[in-house]
Amino acid sequence: MYKLIMPKEFVGSVLDLTPEKLQALGIKGIITDLDNTLIEWDRALATPEVEQWLKTMKEAGIRVIIASNNAEDRVKKFAEPLELPYIYRARKPLTGAFKEALSTLHLPVNQVLMLGDQMLTDMMGANRMKIYTMLVKPVANSDGFVTKFNRAIEKRVYKYLDKKGIPTWEEQS
Repeated sequence: MYKLIMPKEFVGSVLDLTPEKLQALGIKGIITDLDNTLIEWDRALATPEVEQWLKTMKEAGIRVIIASNNAEDRVKKFAEPLELPYIYRARKPLTGAFKEALSTLHLPVNQVLMLGDQMLTDMMGANRMKIYTMLVKPVANSDGFVTKFNRAIEKRVYKYLDKKGIPTWEEQS
């Protein structure tokens, strides 16, 4: 079970990812979650830092698409000003949105990265598709109702990883 929800890497922030690092991994496209990955779950628009990060990715030829379990109006309000393609009500960890994202990016699985903040949705869905996964530290210390349930389960996973001596972003901070 743990293998299905474990990321390949733990990352402190999306801002820590550079085009050079991604290109070294052979990554040409990013499927990213929105809430608590790019911005806080209760923030509507991108921060200047996230805008610059997205611009840097675009300039490097790395394609980005948002796949969010949130409603269309939430995702659209964030994505449209940045001219980002998006998938709303993605139903992660089901694989449909990941397949749609790969098709939109016009890239094979081995050239795409899933960037998210939740093991039970983002990592599980992407791992089922054999997409390279990176788990980012949530940008906010609070969550929406459904996410609180997922976080409770994740706490148990982090305890297990700590017991096994497997480092996470908790140890990298």
